[in-house]
Amino acid sequence: MNNVPAQPLPAGSTPPHRRRPRYAGKYPRRFEEKYKEHNPDRFKVTVAKVLASGKTPAGSHRPIMVAEVLEMLAPQPGETIADGTLGYGGHAQAVLPLLLPGGRLIGLDADPIELPKTEARLCALGFGPEVLTVRRSNYAGLPRLLAELDLPGVDGVLADLGVSSMQLDDPARGFSTKMDGPLDMRMNPQCGQPAAALLEKISSESLQRLLEENADESHAALLAKALAGRRFDSTGPLARAIRETLPRAGLEERELTVRRVFQALRIAVNDEFSALDTLLRLLPTCLNPGGRVVILTFHSGEDRRVKKAFEAGRQAGDYAAIAAEVIRPSPVERHDNPRSSSAKLRWARRAG
Repeated sequence: MNNVPAQPLPAGSTPPHRRRPRYAGKYPRRFEEKYKEHNPDRFKVTVAKVLASGKTPAGSHRPIMVAEVLEMLAPQPGETIADGTLGYGGHAQAVLPLLLPGGRLIGLDADPIELPKTEARLCALGFGPEVLTVRRSNYAGLPRLLAELDLPGVDGVLADLGVSSMQLDDPARGFSTKMDGPLDMRMNPQCGQPAAALLEKISSESLQRLLEENADESHAALLAKALAGRRFDSTGPLARAIRETLPRAGLEERELTVRRVFQALRIAVNDEFSALDTLLRLLPTCLNPGGRVVILTFHSGEDRRVKKAFEAGRQAGDYAAIAAEVIRPSPVERHDNPRSSSAKLRWARRAG
């Protein structure tokens, strides 16, 4: 290796052209080497092909039921709307123009990695601090944030629960088995314990309850005995252990079970049900009279909580109206974006 220090360039000369680092092979397998995943806007043709095939481009996010969200949230010029799960900013990008002139969107998200990217993306579209306020917090922190901003309430609240495509597609976050990565699953990697630590410490009985409550997993007892107390440093070995626990199950059932176990662990690691319960309990106090709330859920445990809270709020007189039936993505959207298939939308309108 040549350790001779580089000589300074002669005055007036230009530095030699440097090629960008080549992929490790023609088709790289490492996420870190895939430029498209980190900057999909630069690869619009490739992204268009992926979208046309009914898939979500890696590194990006497709907002779900945008038309239905806008219809039920009904944002108007001059209003203030809170997006409790800003994510990639897809819903926010659709809402923001409808608040002008004079309106404001408050975006919350617990993810310190994706939040700055989304804020920069929305600012580049012309939505500056006069119309967009971004804070790192999960949706349970909405009442505190409104107090900090000296706002008695907002005219609408949107919460798109679950995990975003950017998080799913990045193996370093540990949310999926698409590529092997650290078994983490924390929305905010700076807080709490990763999923690996949870599995290593949890008892078989507690893991069984966790799988049943967080994922409606029918094989919960068998899986709990096989997984509890074991150390899994990455997502690949855990997924293999889940599949090996169900040798008689078909391929589709095993893969669904893997996704359910990962979902259950993610919900536990991020204490998502507790945060949702807090939001639902305090929501009426966050809404101005006539304010609307729209919540997208992706799991029966989430949907049950939302449904019961809205029904209780209507009986108590907090809500003047709530969704009579759950709203689901259209067949066209489910085909074009398979990640929307499990989504359910419920809405409520504040009395006043």
